[in-house]
Amino acid sequence: MRRILIVGGGYAGFYTAWKLEKKLRRGEAEVTLVEPRPYLTYQPFLPEVVAGSVEARHAAVSLRRHLRRTRIVAGKVTAVDHGHRVVTVQAADGAPFEIGYDLIVVTAGAVTRTLPVPGVADQAIGLKHVEEAVAIRDRLLTAFDRAAALPEGHRRRKLLTVTFVGGGFSGVEGFGELLSLATALLKRYPELRRDELRFHLVEASDRILPEVTGRPGRWVVRELTRRGAHVHLDTLVTSAKDGHVTLSTGEEFDSELIVWTAGNDANPVVSRHTDLPVDERGYVVVRPDLRVEGVADAWAAGDDAAVPDLASPVPGARAVPNAQHAYRQGKLLARNIIATLRGREPKPYVHHSLGAIATLGLGRGIFQYRRLVIKGFPAWLVHRGYHVLAVPTWERKVRVLAVWLTQALFGRDIVSLASVQHPRDAFVAAGRTVAGAARPGDQPAKGLASIEQVLPAAGKVPEIR
Repeated sequence: MRRILIVGGGYAGFYTAWKLEKKLRRGEAEVTLVEPRPYLTYQPFLPEVVAGSVEARHAAVSLRRHLRRTRIVAGKVTAVDHGHRVVTVQAADGAPFEIGYDLIVVTAGAVTRTLPVPGVADQAIGLKHVEEAVAIRDRLLTAFDRAAALPEGHRRRKLLTVTFVGGGFSGVEGFGELLSLATALLKRYPELRRDELRFHLVEASDRILPEVTGRPGRWVVRELTRRGAHVHLDTLVTSAKDGHVTLSTGEEFDSELIVWTAGNDANPVVSRHTDLPVDERGYVVVRPDLRVEGVADAWAAGDDAAVPDLASPVPGARAVPNAQHAYRQGKLLARNIIATLRGREPKPYVHHSLGAIATLGLGRGIFQYRRLVIKGFPAWLVHRGYHVLAVPTWERKVRVLAVWLTQALFGRDIVSLASVQHPRDAFVAAGRTVAGAARPGDQPAKGLASIEQVLPAAGKVPEIR
């Protein structure tokens, strides 16, 4: 059998494996997928995870549950040697190992683009994975609890200040949803005032949401400003040391939460650790049918591939690296692989955009398809309808719909579980308390105290009746 290896379990990788399972004949090929996370992240739901409108687990699609005939390897590909048809994999435990293949599919995705801004590496958090979305939500809720117990002053203002860097879809949607959550929280915190909230959106260019045209983009800026946000266009963050944000305009403020969504970069594995051809940006060069240019038995799609956009009137244009394209490229890639296995010609990737849509918070959104622009509540309904249909598997669709129905009946869930990020703190603190209860004259014990040190009886354990 032909051995097909898929590098990465994002949109393109997941859909390639899923469709191959459905279309391959028994014994025709074996499929292996290498991915460090045990799930596909449905990234369009991350802003709603931030706001608590979607449960974190419902934005993650289990690979092992839905890819039943694919071998799943929990690890990260660190190098691709296509000349010898082998990849190097680093698992969470143990030494690196190699996996051989006959045909490779590179769908490793992109990584968050970072810049050498002082303090960002220590203070900021991204918005590309479920864990980050959950942490952003919990940090805001925790900040509200801490601020409510403080008198008015500098520390309280910092706790109630949020900064998003990057005005693309991920940044604007996350910003709008978190602003909506924070505004709703004020009803539960009578100690805090609306004018104490400070939400800053910083964008280096002169507009946000580059996928929509200028007029709808300006409407989004006005809408966010009307809700109390501060939108800084043509502005850079020059420093974020210790949460003190300095902008290129000279403005300065302290921010407890800094979210970095300033675009994507090529995956280092693809750009620096492979013998496949890459372009000047570090993306794999592919033909319109998703085969790697000039290389046999190699395919690529999704955010790590420079896919020609045949639907664009601009010569040499490349498909935008987003979920809409990765989802469709993955399905076509599976069909094309099967076609080549059976001696048929693969088909080129051509997709005409369905438009741009963004949520700006509960009940607010914007949708544009060519000249058609829908704003506000109708656009928000379109957003929810589209994504509940687009999220893979009926199991996930039903779970998300159930959460939305529950929220409509009972409102937002505003419980913070920030402590789960440090699950041993309570256990360690209890151990220190027990150790500190030793009787005078006892020798200090290492670790937890023995039960004789804790109980008042002299070395005897009382009988429990």
